[in-house]
Amino acid sequence: MRYKFLTAAFAATVALNFAGPAAATDLEVTHWWTSGGEAAAVAEFAKAFDATGNHWVDGAIAGSGGTARPIMISRITGGDPMGATQFNHGRQAEELVQAGLMRDLTDIATKGKWTEVVRPKSLLDSCTIDGKIYCVPVNIHSWQWLWLSNEAFQKAGVPVPKNWDEFVAAAPALEKAGIIPLAVGGQPWQASGAFDVLLAAVGGSDAFLKVYKEKDAKFAGGPEIAKVFKAADDARKMAKNTNVQDWNQATNLVITGKAGGQIMGDWAQGEFQVAGKTAGKDYTCLPGLGLNEVIATGGDAFYFPLLKDADKSKAQEVLAETLLDPKTQVAFNLKKGSLPVRGDVDLNAANDCMKKGLAILAKGAVIPWTDQLLSQDSQKQKEDLFSEFFAKSDMTLEEAQKRFADIIASAD
Repeated sequence: MRYKFLTAAFAATVALNFAGPAAATDLEVTHWWTSGGEAAAVAEFAKAFDATGNHWVDGAIAGSGGTARPIMISRITGGDPMGATQFNHGRQAEELVQAGLMRDLTDIATKGKWTEVVRPKSLLDSCTIDGKIYCVPVNIHSWQWLWLSNEAFQKAGVPVPKNWDEFVAAAPALEKAGIIPLAVGGQPWQASGAFDVLLAAVGGSDAFLKVYKEKDAKFAGGPEIAKVFKAADDARKMAKNTNVQDWNQATNLVITGKAGGQIMGDWAQGEFQVAGKTAGKDYTCLPGLGLNEVIATGGDAFYFPLLKDADKSKAQEVLAETLLDPKTQVAFNLKKGSLPVRGDVDLNAANDCMKKGLAILAKGAVIPWTDQLLSQDSQKQKEDLFSEFFAKSDMTLEEAQKRFADIIASAD
């Protein structure tokens, strides 16, 4: 869906007035972090901002980003902007920026030396349009993880897999033990994300970039990607008995041993942590599905709509600085399960899975993610396709791949 934005004339009516005294101010912050682990993490941001004398007014919107983003965008374009709002850093707020509705943070970034402390550089690149910085990246969230229940494999009498191929081979034993092999919730972005992870893991990083960065439709319809669709078909069969909608409900199936595994981003760690589970003991994490250990430089960022109120505008500056404070970065990311965007923070308290991610990041084994490479229109088309693919066992691999190649051919 392409969102229609108000004209530049409207944008001019919300120009900032930077004059005026600093004041302790209520600032509404909208986001879609509502699961147990997410709520614990975002509370760290709120606590740090409140400590500045201002007040974080929580504007959580349930239902994940697909539900929240249209609401956020509608408010901004409709003249009822919040003080700050979460998006994934990438192209999700591109048209809002182009319409002149979002605040330029370049001066704040220069003062805070963001170009020196934020790593990798591509995170700030994703916040930059026409040479100006419009968002604050707060974490690195990588989709490329397979989360496994050690309890489920013990019950099934098979070893915990070391990679995707071993996981697929263990599926019959899991099913025989009454365990769902793979948990995939019903939200379209989950099916689409699972396919993207399979593309990077089974197809490899070069294939992933050839499809999503170069948008090579011929390659997307060719034999290399056919192998990925075969893996997606395995995933579809393994997930057929999943009966939950939300991603964290699917994660809970793994936590409770009712499912063998889940392809999900590292935000799943927050759910394991809230449940009191220990990495390496209760659950196993396989970056890159154990096939291609890379970290995608996707994640979350905060954007700041232009406001008329001078005090709220000043509070925006304080919040932007607080989000990147080293102590705030550690407190938030340890609970979120994500990696910090600062390269100069102490993460000795990181668990085994986070340490795996940090080691991959240190090696420079990174790729951009689809939020950075595809417009929201193209993302939505892809989500619709894979939601249908996972829901309909009679959709052939050939039909699905052809439709996928057509999406890539017209992607922007």
